[in-house]
Amino acid sequence: MKQSVFIIVLLVVSAVAATLIYFNLPKFIQDGGYLVISLIMLTILVTAFVFERIFSLRKAQGKGAVTSFLGKVQKLVNVGDVDGAIAECDKQRGSMANVIRTGLERYKTLQASGSTLEQKEMLEDVKHSIEEAMMLEVPLLEKNLIALSTIASISTMVGLLGTVMGMIRSFAAMARAGAPDPVQLSLGISEALINTAGGLIAAIIGILAYNFFTTKVDNFTYMIDEASYSIVQSLALSKRRSH
Repeated sequence: MKQSVFIIVLLVVSAVAATLIYFNLPKFIQDGGYLVISLIMLTILVTAFVFERIFSLRKAQGKGAVTSFLGKVQKLVNVGDVDGAIAECDKQRGSMANVIRTGLERYKTLQASGSTLEQKEMLEDVKHSIEEAMMLEVPLLEKNLIALSTIASISTMVGLLGTVMGMIRSFAAMARAGAPDPVQLSLGISEALINTAGGLIAAIIGILAYNFFTTKVDNFTYMIDEASYSIVQSLALSKRRSH
C-alpha cells in the first residue's frame, strides 16, 4: 500500500515539475513539442529512483563496516556466545545482520527447547531459517530495479515517437506545392532531434543505473550467502567443542 502511494505521489510531483520546467526552458527546446514534457518527467522519475536505491542500499548495509561486523560475530560464535552475536546483529541493523540474526535465533531456540535433533538436522534447520530470511530480504534489495529498466525502455520509445512526429512535420513542409516552407522544415527537424536527445538521456541514465544496482545487489547477496555459511560452520564447530 505504501509503495503504491509513493508511486502515485512521485508520478504527480514529477508531472507537475516537468510541466513547470518545460515552460521555463529555451524556446528551441520547447519547439520539440509537448512530448518533451513526458521526457522530462521520465528523467525526473529515473533520477528519483536512482536516489531511492542509493539510500535504500546504504541502509541495507547497516551501521558500520560490514567486514568489522562479520569479524565480531564470528569471534562471538566461535566462543559460543550466541546472545552476544545476536546483540551485534541488533546494533548493525542491515540486511546481512537480519539474515544472520534469524539463523542465530533459530539455533538458540532449538537449544533452549532441548531439541533432540542431531547436530546435522539442527544445522539444516538453521540453514532453512536463513534461506527464508534471504527470501524476504532480496526483494527489498531489488525493489524498483524493474522501474528503472521500464523507464529506460519507455524513454527510448517516447523519444522515437517524437523523432517520427518531427520527421512527419518536415516532410509535410517539403511536400507543399511550390517552395518548401523553411521554417516548418527546420521546426520539424528540431523537434525530431530534441526528442531523440531527451529520450536517449533518460534511457542512458536508466540503463546505467539498472546495471550498476543489479551488480551491487548481486555482490551483496553473495556476501550474505558467504557470511551465513561461515556462521553456520562456526555454530557447528562451537557445538562440537561444547560436547
